[in-house]
Amino acid sequence: MKTIKEIKFKIADQKGASAVEFAIILPLLVIFLFGIIEFSILFYDKAVITNASREGARTGILFREARPDYTEVRDVVINYCGDKLITFGDSSTQCDVDPLTFVECENHNDQLTVNVTYQYEFLLIPGFLAAFFSGAHPGSINIDTETVMRCE
Repeated sequence: MKTIKEIKFKIADQKGASAVEFAIILPLLVIFLFGIIEFSILFYDKAVITNASREGARTGILFREARPDYTEVRDVVINYCGDKLITFGDSSTQCDVDPLTFVECENHNDQLTVNVTYQYEFLLIPGFLAAFFSGAHPGSINIDTETVMRCE
């Protein structure tokens, strides 16, 4: 028959408890870490798209022998995005200038508006969310920026 002292010792024995606690907490820490990385890349790409919009608008407002047209502004924006966006090898995703809102500079002091759109594809988060929410969350979001500058 076991004594009370032996029973108390068995209950107080905590061998392996920290390993179990770590196994419970580890997935949450990993998700938190990758969430930070994912959203850091998202905000970096947002800054790149904003700067690409500014570069395109700056190209469009400069007065030269002829005013730059939509294709020149679009080429500047796409080149800027191609050099600086973090896409992890997905070259099919690129930023683009919205042709419906683009108005070329015709006169001095007109306003040029450049809208740039980019579809950001999530890397890890949508797969994780789809596993828990039956695919209710899309795997991408659109990033839109607008720059308005006065024509020179």
